[in-house]
Amino acid sequence: MAKDEKRFQEKVKAIQDTMFVLGGKWKLPIILSIYSGNKRFNDISNSIPQITNRVLSKELKHLEENLLIKRTVIDNYPVKIEYSVTDYSYGLEEVILPMESWGKKHRNKIKGK
Repeated sequence: MAKDEKRFQEKVKAIQDTMFVLGGKWKLPIILSIYSGNKRFNDISNSIPQITNRVLSKELKHLEENLLIKRTVIDNYPVKIEYSVTDYSYGLEEVILPMESWGKKHRNKIKGK
């Protein structure tokens, strides 16, 4: 295998890993919602239009498995569950900020602005 082909395959694998963790319609909005201060399930749900509780629950579990958010059970009556971003998730700023910038430019281009 040529050196360039190996580098290309490594690049593709890294992008696929990123897309596996962050891909889809909901993961980044969920992270941003929690980052913005929404810690409880209903607060997160209410901050993201059109997300269903089932999808939110599934995506929260996936984000927790990938160490991007932390789920804390507060042993009270009734039991409370809160979500927070992890220190590890702050590295996503390197991904999110360019995506936001590109998204704004793309939206303007499509709208003909």
